[in-house]
Amino acid sequence: MNEFIEAKVALQWQQPKAAYDVVIVGGGGHGLATAYYLATRHGITNVGVFERSYIGGGNSGRNTTVIRANYGIPEAVRFYQRSLELFASLEDETDRWIMHNQKGLLWMTHTEHGMRAEKARAAVNTAFGAKTRYVEPEEIKEICPQIDLSGGGKFPVLGASYHEEGATARHDRVVWALAEGAMHRGVHVHQRAPVTGLLRDGDRVTGIETPDGPVSAGVVVSAVGGHVTTLASMAGLRLPIRSHPLQAFVTNHYAQAFDAIAASTDLLFYMSQTARGEMLLGAEIDRQPSYSYRSGHHFLESCAHRAMTLFPFLRDLRILRQWTGICDMSPDYSPIMGKTGVDGFLVTTGWGTWGFKAIPVGGEQMAQLIATDKTPELIAPFSLDRFARDRTLADRGSAGTH
Repeated sequence: MNEFIEAKVALQWQQPKAAYDVVIVGGGGHGLATAYYLATRHGITNVGVFERSYIGGGNSGRNTTVIRANYGIPEAVRFYQRSLELFASLEDETDRWIMHNQKGLLWMTHTEHGMRAEKARAAVNTAFGAKTRYVEPEEIKEICPQIDLSGGGKFPVLGASYHEEGATARHDRVVWALAEGAMHRGVHVHQRAPVTGLLRDGDRVTGIETPDGPVSAGVVVSAVGGHVTTLASMAGLRLPIRSHPLQAFVTNHYAQAFDAIAASTDLLFYMSQTARGEMLLGAEIDRQPSYSYRSGHHFLESCAHRAMTLFPFLRDLRILRQWTGICDMSPDYSPIMGKTGVDGFLVTTGWGTWGFKAIPVGGEQMAQLIATDKTPELIAPFSLDRFARDRTLADRGSAGTH
């Protein structure tokens, strides 16, 4: 056993009941966070979480673990800043080591237009609670000594917004901490328990169908990643979601400490160093919508080439592992949370490339909605009906969405 194995985690498995007050479909970060905050903030523990695979086996285990709030619109900045703060206190609250590490995030640009955009980003962030400032090349070099500011003579680094509270955490430890905290308070979490249909009473959703029989519920919450449109269609609901694969990879160990998270929206890649010393890289979503988890050589070639332009030391490293997750993208690149217009059926979806960083706040806000039947102010802008009301929240605030 080594420091990367958590010996304290004790998960408690139960048999499904015939009825729950709340059924959550999806045992990833968002589903488990909703269950955790229902139990810890509202005392609602008659909750069943149903996961078709194993907890954290979907997108929660297939991401790049970046935590940040440096988005481009006020609604998103406030929302993700709350999540950033919840992540910072999650270890103390759960008494579990999630390997949270504040690193700072450099969002670099290589054009005059990009410089204006990053200065605007810093101003919006500062105005709405996120600690972000614009930095010149000299300070970028101080923050991240490994960078080649000339960009190989092709993409010189002209500046960056620096999000000081940008951080990372270990994805599986986050899942385990939330699952354990919910279970110890009476929540039932069921693995290998696919949902095959929804129970209906007229227009109201009243529960779920499983291979082991029906399960009644006062409220059904969809926290599904990848196949949310399939589940929603069972409720007679059509969601404006398209799903795209997103690939990432890690290299072998790099001895020199790489302290910051580095990203370039012009070159469309981002990079950080894991606790094991591996360099973790990601880029944009695959352009073709798909549910495929297959990864490919073309992504490795294009992403590695762009990253090496700014970080020449990568040329001496080797790729160890590659994986793919599924990103549910809304038309305006913002999440969809809350009531759906179908009584008894709530959704938390549209998480695209920013789902991991929103796990705590997404769960907290959905739990408050369920407990009070009132939409919290923090997620009200992200309601499904914003599309019908022409109140979209366009924010392509990540390298992955371009």
